[in-house]
Amino acid sequence: MDLDNLDWRLMNEWQRALPLVSRPFGVIADSLDVSEIDVLARLKGLLDNGVVSRIGATCRPNTLAASTLAAVAAPPEQLEMVAEIINAQEGVNHSYERENEWNIWFVATGPTRAFVDAALAEIGQRTGLQVLDLRLVQPFNVDLGFALDGTGEMPEPPPYDDTIPLERGDREVAQALSEGLRPVMRPFHALAQKLGSNEQDVLDRIRRLARSGVLSRIGVIVRHRPLGWRSNAMCVFDIPHDDVETKGRALTKVPGVTLCYERRPVPGTWPYTLYCMIHGRSRSETLDVLSLARVKAQLTGYDYKVLFSTRCFKQTGALIGKRMTA
Repeated sequence: MDLDNLDWRLMNEWQRALPLVSRPFGVIADSLDVSEIDVLARLKGLLDNGVVSRIGATCRPNTLAASTLAAVAAPPEQLEMVAEIINAQEGVNHSYERENEWNIWFVATGPTRAFVDAALAEIGQRTGLQVLDLRLVQPFNVDLGFALDGTGEMPEPPPYDDTIPLERGDREVAQALSEGLRPVMRPFHALAQKLGSNEQDVLDRIRRLARSGVLSRIGVIVRHRPLGWRSNAMCVFDIPHDDVETKGRALTKVPGVTLCYERRPVPGTWPYTLYCMIHGRSRSETLDVLSLARVKAQLTGYDYKVLFSTRCFKQTGALIGKRMTA
């Protein structure tokens, strides 16, 4: 894939910092000393060739919508069929094959917990398999930001401020951002037209949701595998609940560790409580980061597993409300 320095800068520097103004791509263009037309053309090309999944936002879990991480142990000869059933279920927005007995992992999202529960039940009924429901207990870093410059370092995600109230219409705005903005001069104006609103109201809503931390990130959302980060692993640790927060916050400080959160175990089946993602360009690079993380976060005495991703079946924005593109 023929990407130049400007492409890499657009993807790396603007993952979190999309300007919340009428013409955000003009502001980006000024910072890069290029034309707004050039920025728009580059972003359209990155979207078209699949290295950027969307220009939009990620939503903090279980604020405007419900979500869970789930897994099934599909027989190898049925893996494709089971993945197809899972991916067809409304609300499933990410799914991966991983190296483990529990070999298909997916995220289910929806407007309510009942919606997510029904989706998992439907998948279990249609596949005939047990579905692990690994609900979030507490997040430490869930904004999906990822440094592309080799440093492994990204800015701290915004804190969550639950004193800023949610308002009617917020779910629709967040859903539209989950699906993505168009690479046009006035993307928020285009979004407002789709919502039957006006640009200023939409911008005000997005700024408030960003300030509250409900929107954990607004910017360019990349697909890591096409960019060379193909050795990606979910690492899970069996940590007593009382120790998870200290270990989890220490993990977020390790360069190369991206997502990090505590999830509810399944007694007798899946005891792991602390999760993190490590993205690497080779297995050895990923395992080196894991070794450092285990030392830095004082995790060397705990049982753990490393589940490398071998295939991405699906990667889209979360289902928060009624899909705008439906």
